[in-house]
Amino acid sequence: MKDLATNFTMRMDVNRAAEHLAAAIRFKTISHQDQSKLDRREFTALHSYLRVTYPLLHRMLTREIVNDLSLLYTWKGSNEGAEPILLMAHLDVVPVEQGTENDWVHPPFAGVIDKDFVWGRGALDIKNSVIGLMEAVECLLRDGFAPTRTIYLAFGHDEEVIGMEGAAEISRTLRERGVRLAYVLDEGGFIRIDGMPGVKKPVAMVAVAEKGYLTLELVVNEAGGHSGMPPRRTAVGRVAAALCRLERNPFPARLTCPVRAMFESLGREAAPPYRYVYANIRLFKPVVMSRLSASPQSNAMIRTTIAPTMLKGSDKENMMPRSVSAVINIRILPDETRESVTARVKNVINDPGIIVMERKNSSDPSPVSDVRSPEYIALKNTILDLFPDTVVAPFLMVAATDSRHFASISRQILRFSPSRLSQEDMNLIHGTGERISIKNLEEIMTFYAELIRRTAL
Repeated sequence: MKDLATNFTMRMDVNRAAEHLAAAIRFKTISHQDQSKLDRREFTALHSYLRVTYPLLHRMLTREIVNDLSLLYTWKGSNEGAEPILLMAHLDVVPVEQGTENDWVHPPFAGVIDKDFVWGRGALDIKNSVIGLMEAVECLLRDGFAPTRTIYLAFGHDEEVIGMEGAAEISRTLRERGVRLAYVLDEGGFIRIDGMPGVKKPVAMVAVAEKGYLTLELVVNEAGGHSGMPPRRTAVGRVAAALCRLERNPFPARLTCPVRAMFESLGREAAPPYRYVYANIRLFKPVVMSRLSASPQSNAMIRTTIAPTMLKGSDKENMMPRSVSAVINIRILPDETRESVTARVKNVINDPGIIVMERKNSSDPSPVSDVRSPEYIALKNTILDLFPDTVVAPFLMVAATDSRHFASISRQILRFSPSRLSQEDMNLIHGTGERISIKNLEEIMTFYAELIRRTAL
């Protein structure tokens, strides 16, 4: 990464920033599907900590508390006619899996700093970006930077549980004010340090779209009864058969625009024979699709996926259930919809006795952002200037982020934070032993400061 001195007159104190991240980790801002389990005091305490830690930011920017626990900051630009930008992260983290606490190098909420790392839940997902953005803005203000465009900073409190109370409310607030955003930057992409097949350089993955999110419940209602006298066809058997039919008949594989764009970008840097394959992806499509289908990670890029996640039947081992249900979570490729996917699920199940119901908080796939747009190009150039050893490639994100709530007020939504991760490191996100290097935290701070400087003028 280029020396910060070549880009700014200011200086960032990375050791102090590491202490700030460690302190933020100590607030147990755990989100829950059951809102009654939410410890609101932890979130409000984090709000207070940020206010004390970044005094210049809180003096120069307008802070709003949205829906009690989310934060929206407005850094007013000098040109009211210029479309503003929005930079995002989230305050909440996932719980630590019970029974794994002793497997952590340091306690998950201790916020320990050792020689090279900051340890704890949220170090990668995604309090590193919260602190990185705060540090960047505080330093830019100290350096006298004044934006032309208005800049919004948005920190939701329930991203890990779909974001309907946090980011969705922030989006609604801005929409009601008539705000249209030039671009949104959220989490999602990262720098894959171990490259990609045929590409030895680290790859900066910028998500230009994300798959849709749909949860369906399959329900069969029967008479129930004693397990000693079962009917020939049981409710459990019917639901199980439906799940088997869905697994035997997956959605067809397709190369969407983001995936094709990814291969085109990788092809420019790939070594033979990958370069030829990536450059002629249509010619080699059968081989490519076969290889991608072999791995759960890459298979998710090329097809709408169905994952059975919950089953419910009888509460007793000797009682036939009166109602049996299965929950399936579906991630939808671009160009498909919840309606088209639900129709196909019903057709594959082919059992009129199974009720198929859509659960709340589902969403269609996001629009695909344009890799030729000035916003994408500015992001790409920022990455290449600060991380000249990387290859920048767009991709399709298979998970969901808070950014989808802003699709109605922005034409360009991009998902990237320069966390340096290997394939093995990715398991730390939501996993055991989450941590970030202090050097990478410095890179994240610098990235946000440089991106603001370039795109807010």
